[in-house]
Amino acid sequence: MTHQRIAKLLQLAMQSQLDAVAIMPGPNMQYFSGLHFHLSERPTLALFPVTGQPALICPAFEATKTQRSASAWQLFTYIDGQDPLEAFQAASQALQLDRKRVGVEAYKLRVLELRLLEKAAQAVQCEAADGLIAQLRMIKEAAEVAALRRAIQVTEQALDDVIDAVRSGMTERQIANTLTQALLQRGAEGLAFEPLIQSGPNAALPHATAGERVIQSGEVLLLDFGIILDGYNSDITRTFAIGQPTAEIKKIYGLVQQANAAGRAAARPGATGQDVDRAARKVIVDAGYGQYFTHRTGHGLGLEGHEPPYMVEGNLVPLAVGNTFTVEPGIYVPGLGGVRIEDDLVITEDGAESLTTYDRELKVIG
Repeated sequence: MTHQRIAKLLQLAMQSQLDAVAIMPGPNMQYFSGLHFHLSERPTLALFPVTGQPALICPAFEATKTQRSASAWQLFTYIDGQDPLEAFQAASQALQLDRKRVGVEAYKLRVLELRLLEKAAQAVQCEAADGLIAQLRMIKEAAEVAALRRAIQVTEQALDDVIDAVRSGMTERQIANTLTQALLQRGAEGLAFEPLIQSGPNAALPHATAGERVIQSGEVLLLDFGIILDGYNSDITRTFAIGQPTAEIKKIYGLVQQANAAGRAAARPGATGQDVDRAARKVIVDAGYGQYFTHRTGHGLGLEGHEPPYMVEGNLVPLAVGNTFTVEPGIYVPGLGGVRIEDDLVITEDGAESLTTYDRELKVIG
């Protein structure tokens, strides 16, 4: 699988007149090589030339990881206490990178590795290759969609485990801790991000973290969370009523529910991220709450929690079969609270499938 991905990457690189592509530890290295490295003070870099063998620069004690990789690597290692520049110079010489154009991850390449590469290869030109990489990663293979589906199922099961036990008088942090425990017990490898557990007025802040606030009857409780499973991320938001909701909360919830449905309905092959955003946003704007919908409608989902494609005004790239992303409109009224309903979708041949299936009706708890 990684051989095919690398071949497609290098084909795009040649079309862009690049001589090589440099990949940092993280999701892209995992995607193209299957290798996992933690970012640290020890520089690590994979180099994929358009012709010839790929090269990996890494600490010597990490070299054994390549034995489990399907790719045949040229290894350039260094030991603790040794200047890593020597390994970068050896790799650059082997790949003949002097005066060559190297595509890099503009959003991920650290100054540390960039400066070493610039010192090692004379007059090397480093240019952003994020667009090339995104073209490949946006189209999810069947195994990737299956991994996302598994992660989402675990996420929803854990929410069921927790939500019926939530009561007024609990703190946001208590709920966050209980949810985290349930996610791990269900089999999560880790959390996609720190759970956002927001109650009452805190729910009007789209990304407020869980604190010591005590949830109270008559308020909303917003939970936004996800996990990592088999390397892939889930991301779901549901909003609940603590005790009987007020008329205003019911109204806001109904509008967000309609906006979520409109965004999901607009998602199909050939539609754009802008189309999805406009469809969801129109419901809220037409109802007079446009000023309270303060973020884009969605973001891509996969090896990263946020990746292309984005459901946002100005994104005119047509959606394609295999694209996976969120639809998550919201209304956030200062002093009252907020409502967000977030689903994870995949584009199919005839429309879109919601991988999240958790009930979207307003549920009263506590």
